[in-house]
Parts: sequence; structure tokens; C-alpha cells
Amino acid sequence: MADARVTDFARFVEKRTGVSAPDYPALWQWSVDELPEFWGALWDYFDLGERSETVLDEVRMPGARWFPGTRLNYVDRIVRQARTDRPAVLALGEDGELTEISWATLVATTAAFANTLRELGVGPGDRVAGYLPNIAEAVIAFLATASLGAVWSACGQDYSAQAALDRLGQLEPTVLVTADGYRFGGKVHDKSADIEALRAGLPSLAGTVLISRIGRTLPGVISWDDLRIDPEVTEIDTVAVDFEHPLWVLYSSGTTGKPKGIVHGHGGVLLEHLKAVALQSDIGPEDTFFWYTSPSWMMWNFQVAGLLAGATIVCYDGSPAAPTPDALWALAARTRATVVGTSPGYVLGCIKAGSVPRRDHDLSALRLVGITGSSLPPSSSMWLRDNVGERVPVASISGGTDVVSAFIGGVRTVPVWPGELSAPYLGVALDAWDESGQPVRNEVGELVITKPMPSMPVRFWNDPDGSRYHDAYFDMFPGVWRHGDWITLTDHESIIVHGRSDSTLNRHGIRMGSADIYQAVEGIPEIAEALVIGSEQPNGGYWMPLFVVLTPGAELTDDLILRINSVIRTEVSPRHVPDEIIEAPGIPHTRTGKKLEVPIKKLFQGAEVATVVAPTAVDFPELLDWYAARKPPKAR
Repeated sequence: MADARVTDFARFVEKRTGVSAPDYPALWQWSVDELPEFWGALWDYFDLGERSETVLDEVRMPGARWFPGTRLNYVDRIVRQARTDRPAVLALGEDGELTEISWATLVATTAAFANTLRELGVGPGDRVAGYLPNIAEAVIAFLATASLGAVWSACGQDYSAQAALDRLGQLEPTVLVTADGYRFGGKVHDKSADIEALRAGLPSLAGTVLISRIGRTLPGVISWDDLRIDPEVTEIDTVAVDFEHPLWVLYSSGTTGKPKGIVHGHGGVLLEHLKAVALQSDIGPEDTFFWYTSPSWMMWNFQVAGLLAGATIVCYDGSPAAPTPDALWALAARTRATVVGTSPGYVLGCIKAGSVPRRDHDLSALRLVGITGSSLPPSSSMWLRDNVGERVPVASISGGTDVVSAFIGGVRTVPVWPGELSAPYLGVALDAWDESGQPVRNEVGELVITKPMPSMPVRFWNDPDGSRYHDAYFDMFPGVWRHGDWITLTDHESIIVHGRSDSTLNRHGIRMGSADIYQAVEGIPEIAEALVIGSEQPNGGYWMPLFVVLTPGAELTDDLILRINSVIRTEVSPRHVPDEIIEAPGIPHTRTGKKLEVPIKKLFQGAEVATVVAPTAVDFPELLDWYAARKPPKAR
């Protein structure tokens, strides 16, 4: 397609280097064969300003240093996109009110909040924590933080205070930015008590800024409404920082303990997100970009990147299925969204509800549907074609918090195959390897990245020797990133993603660690131990059972089930209440005491006991047969 942004980039590369890339696979091959040339060309194509002559000091992982000596600020690129003909942000909630935030207002309010942060003592390297729903103020707070060279980190308010503290508490933040509550599924959620618990658990705080959403008041806070906004301000006084200076901290799922803080740098995120948003998704100044997400999830960060491309972004604080199952499509129609992102679980819910979005809503502006969170089955892809738009391609993407982007996804110049992801992203040296480190084709292998990317973590928080970072990605294949996904590379160069090869729970695109659930459930007196599994199903569903071992004399009564669900809803997340609670005779462990989450998950996906784990590695191997006999609902 001659008008695709990626095609324009290919022409730029040919003019600059003499390298001709007649199609996307050729451009991709060049991008991974010549990493410094590709990322240098990307910087210059987007005219990001002065940079070092050296793009990459050494092709190694971990430890690659990108653009050494280059100084920048992520926010500068966004300020450059300011315009008067379209809004920067459209903000909606379940109350139905739609607020347009102009680029001028975005810049002026960001500058005002940056001044407030300065007054609270925030400077380069200090941390600002957000405990917020997906509202425009969250975007502004992040931009203000980044403009100062401070470090942003956030959790959505569906997290309990303890779950948020497990994450944000690691950073010893100087300022907490929060909202008094939110509306979801027709219910008002007052977060006052959780905010007070957070403040009590964060002794480093110099101040708390409160955004009013449901009309509550709290003592000793700064009201967002008291910001001193000068509408004449058209610039933001940004602090230039090193390429690898921390921009934000995201978190691992916490599967095996306290969530790991994943630190990303200004320069790496800027380059990666411009590539992913502008080239891969072809998003530009005429687009309205709406991905259903939460500040807990990296797709929130990814959607903010729409501003880098000059697009209008949509912040929605509410349920995608309230008041009707097709509410997300109604919002897309109302905002005239051109790119809409959601999850396979939501699509399946629409299918089950008999929704026909293109019949009931004006989706004429829509040109792309993005999917992430888990694999989209072919049947759901065909449903989107028939019920959303037959000329609207479906771009499934797969990546993660680890690189705050995608490794694999769509691009306008490559076909879409139902149930498959079209291609690896530019600059992503992706492969599928077997356990011995040999490439495999047309069979399932581990997703590996064999060369560095600028948005790979700068480091983990509180990991001074880098050992936790190394063990997370490079322990299995030294010098090669193992991501923890099962994939198949097909003969036509597409990718099939089969789900996680680790035990992260991924409900409706929102990741959660099993450790959070265990902490809540195993505190109930009647529960001796628990095991939770998230299992992707062939029809696109996601079965999340919780197995519980009861203390002697206890019974799994209806009352106990209600209490288990309640404690998960209130102390962890309402989105991670299990589908079923099943009494189990025991929980199998490795010999070192780790619960066998991954092998049990594989059993539920059809694997045989002998193929998932060696019985000699299990403390009570006879339990494996009991779990193998359990069947997901569709298989019964």
C-alpha cells in the first residue's frame, strides 16, 4: 500500500542507505540484520533532534547501551504535536459525560501540575505514584512527572490498597496522585479507605493530590481542582535526561512473589512506541485511538503513545459491557474512533450475547481493531469481520510489560490470517526455539528475541547486581531473551501464539499474579492452601479455577465460597474472582516447594501427565492424576 506509513519509511530507508525493501518481510529482515542502521533511521525519520553518532555500542543482552550521550525528554515529542483542529484527549465515564481536552489545555494543565510537583520537591529521579482509574488526569500527571525527569508508576483502582502497596511501596514515592473512587458496572466504588491505607503505607510521601470523581473529601490532600492553570502557556519546561533515564516503572505479575519493578527509559520507549504506533498500526494525526485498558496494564502506556503520533486518544473509566454487552462499540461509535483495542474475552462475551455492533452502532470511522491479552481464535476473528466490519482488519498483537510494546502484530501491508498474528515488528529479532536452543518451524517453540531492543528494561528496581533481571529473561538461553510464550512460526511467515509458558494469570487482558490471590485466600482460616490456574480455551474463552485444600473439619459450603470470592474481590481485584472454586485433596509442589502451576495448566489444555513434569520432581506425584481428571466446563 503506497500510502501506508511503513511504506513511506521504506522509501526513506532506500533514499538514505540504498537498501531496497520491496515488501514488509524484506524491510523486517534488514531491520534485524542492521540494528544500528534501522534504529538510527527511525530516529531521523521522526526528526527527534540531535543524537549521538553511535546508535548501539555493542549487540549484547543484557547490557546493550543505546544512543550513548544522547539527551532528550519523552514529553517534548508530544508538545510538538499540539494543534487546534482536533482534541488531544476524549474522556468518558459510565455517567455518559464526554469531555474534550484540547492540545492547548493538555499542555497548559501538564505545565501547571509540573509546577505543583516541583513545589512538593519532585525532581529528576524522584518517583510519583498514581492510584487512578483510566482518566485524562492520569495522562496529565504522567506527562508532568516525565517532563521533570521524575519517574512515573501507577496502579488501577481495581487493585486493593495492599496490592498497590506491594508495587508502589517499593519505589518510596514523593507524591501520590489518586482519585476518590470510580464507577464500574453501574456501581460506585469509594476508594477513600484504600487511599488512607496507601498514604499510611507510604511514609516517603511529601503530598497527595486528589482528583474528585465521586464527591468524597479527604483530609490533608491537595485538590486537583486547585491547580493554577495559565491558559496562555504553550510550552512545558522539560528536563533533558539521558537516553536510558527512567521514564516509568511497570510491574511483573507477582506470580512467584512480590511484583518486580520493570524500569524503562525515555529514549527506548519513545523510539519503540513511535515505531509500534505510527509504523505498525499506521496511527497518525487524523486518528482517534481507543484501547480499553487500565493504568495497571501496559496498554495504558501504549495508548498514551498515540499522542506521540499526533492522534486523539480516548480515556474511558468504566466497564466495556455496561449497561449492555456491546457498550465498547457504542463508545467507539460515539467517539468516532478509528482504532479500537480490546481482548479476546470481550469479543467472546459479545458473541455469546448475540451482539451485532455494526447494525446497532455507526462504526463507519473504524478502520482497525486491535486485540491483545491472549490469543484470538479464528471463530472470533470471523465474528469481527461479519459483525463489526468486513473491511476492518484485525491486528492481534503480542508482547508485554517487559518491553511495554509488542513483538508481533499487524501492519497495513501484510495480510491477516484468522487466528494468527501477521508478522514480527520491525527491529524485533524474533524466533521460536526448542528446549535445546534450536529454531523450529511449524511446531510449538519458545518465543525468543536474539538481539536487543531499545525498550527492553533498563533494569529492575532494587536489583543492584542485575541478577533478577538476568534470571527473568536470560537464564534458559544465555544472551538470548526468552519471553515465556509458546509460539509457532508458519510457512507464510505469520505467528500463532499459544499462550504463556509461565503461570501468569491474564484475565480480559489484565495481568495478575497468583501470589496476590494466594495471599488473600490462604488467610482464610478454613483454607490450608490454594492453587489458581488461568487456562486459555480453544473457543477463545479463559477458564480460571481456584483449587483449595481445606483445613481439617472444614467444608466448602456456599458461605465459604462467598467469603473466598469476597476476599479476592476486595483484597486483590474484582476482575480476578475465579470461575470455579474446587476442593482438592492436595497441591502438588516441586521438591523445593514451588506449586506446579504451569504443569497443571498444561494438563487443562490437553497435555498428558507424562509430558508436563517428571514425577520424580514432584513431592506428591499421585496428585497429578487427580488434576488431570478435572475438565474445563466445555470439555465436560
